[in-house]
Amino acid sequence: MLEKRTVELQVEEDGGKNGKEPFCSQYRCGPLLGSGGFGSVFSGQRLSDGLQVAIKQISSDRVQQWTRLPSELRPVPMEIALLQRLSEVGGHGGVIRMLDWFEVEGRGFLLVMERPPQCQDLFDFITERGALPERLALRFFRQIVEALQFVHAHGVVHRDIKDENIVVDTRTLEVKIIDFGSGAPLKETAYDEFEGTRVYSPPEWIQARSYGAVPLSVWSLGVLLFNMVCGDIPFERDQEIVMATPIFTRHVSKECQALIRWCLSYRPEDRPSLEDILSHPWMEGGEEEEEEEEHVSLPSASL
Repeated sequence: MLEKRTVELQVEEDGGKNGKEPFCSQYRCGPLLGSGGFGSVFSGQRLSDGLQVAIKQISSDRVQQWTRLPSELRPVPMEIALLQRLSEVGGHGGVIRMLDWFEVEGRGFLLVMERPPQCQDLFDFITERGALPERLALRFFRQIVEALQFVHAHGVVHRDIKDENIVVDTRTLEVKIIDFGSGAPLKETAYDEFEGTRVYSPPEWIQARSYGAVPLSVWSLGVLLFNMVCGDIPFERDQEIVMATPIFTRHVSKECQALIRWCLSYRPEDRPSLEDILSHPWMEGGEEEEEEEEHVSLPSASL
């Protein structure tokens, strides 16, 4: 969970690399917004136009994976390479966008991210409101699955889908996936390392230290959807994860329960694909209900 304090990020003037203007001549840093295993995030402002941004600081000694970019002599955190890849193909409304990045002597790396106004992470959103109505959960869930389709289509796997890594614009109810610090290039073969959140990890990781990109993502989506409609995650202990049997603590429609149970299938090969999720009756049923309401509510309102 994010730890909120008023702390300023002090950055010494640094020389620009590769002809890039130094960080301090382009951005002003504000108070700490939150910190966790991923690093620290500060509010900030772009000096050229006053745009409000978020500035993520990553200490070099906390970076789990390094990679090389064609334009850079020194290795950079994998997160920068993944976010740059997603940005270069035009980005997606459901994925946080990296605007710029800097390596600063003594400070590690600074990632300049877009900062949606009036946003709150889904963990806090659920904590304040409790279990979400299925209509709202469906609205969020569809956006998240579609955003993951984009991420996977461009060769990236997030590997830490959870409520704290989803931000909600409380005015528009649009959501974005954030924090690619546990991400990796997408591959067909199995992964044998995991830096994500254990209570969102699947049975095959707990038992065999191995998993595939899509089955991991779909399992995490099942945990997330359960969390949204029940107000808490389904599993806390390894034994519960391996049992793969969610117990519904609130009234949840049969269609929604069926989708959650499908995502939380014990065997990875029994889980749906992202496309299967989007065509599930619960997902399509939500669209039908919205259309019906539009047709029904207008005449009754005029009466």
